[in-house]
Amino acid sequence: MDFYSLIIENKWTLEIFYTFIISLICMIIVLRTDKFFKLSSHQGIRYFRNAFFFYGIAFIARYIFEIFSNFPVSYASAAQIIFEYFFVMAGFFLFYSLVWKKFELNHKYTSSLFNSKIIIFHMIAAVIALFDFLWQTYFFMFFSQIIIFAYAAVIAYMNYKKEKDRKKFSKFYFIAIILSLAAWILNLLAASYFAWNKWVLIGIGIINIIFFLLILYGVVKVTRK
Repeated sequence: MDFYSLIIENKWTLEIFYTFIISLICMIIVLRTDKFFKLSSHQGIRYFRNAFFFYGIAFIARYIFEIFSNFPVSYASAAQIIFEYFFVMAGFFLFYSLVWKKFELNHKYTSSLFNSKIIIFHMIAAVIALFDFLWQTYFFMFFSQIIIFAYAAVIAYMNYKKEKDRKKFSKFYFIAIILSLAAWILNLLAASYFAWNKWVLIGIGIINIIFFLLILYGVVKVTRK
């Protein structure tokens, strides 16, 4: 039995394992960054924490969407909208964790999940998820995330270059952003040109795992101190 056949025959087991691993990583990141935020009161950490809270929910919702894909249309549609909404919001939070100072220099919001700035992201995420549902595509999500992570990569690189000690978290952040950008581009190519080729999807899954492990390593290294 070749590797490809092994994956196909154990698809659901691998899906459960994949979802569990990433959700567990997200939970650890959220708990450690939440504790670090309470000690430092750094607003960027608060938005960074939210990103991985939403990523964790998104991957669980993605697995639920796989289950509901064989159910009546209403259930599958609701699951698709939910998982897209959380994915897009996670990307927005990750991006906003890099630029929040430009918008909140003289004001600190009591809530990082819902405030006058973040509500705009909620609205955009909902519209993107709804558009993808109406047009039965993922292109709105893919393009939005590619744009977000392209900008985030530039900002993350500038932050990295500014740091005197380049062994800090910004190095892991920049590499992770590049990996996530690559994964979204591959998602777009998989949908547009490769007809959801299984090998391309496996590659995307591996990149996603590396992305989350890299972020986890950086978070553990910083918060351990």
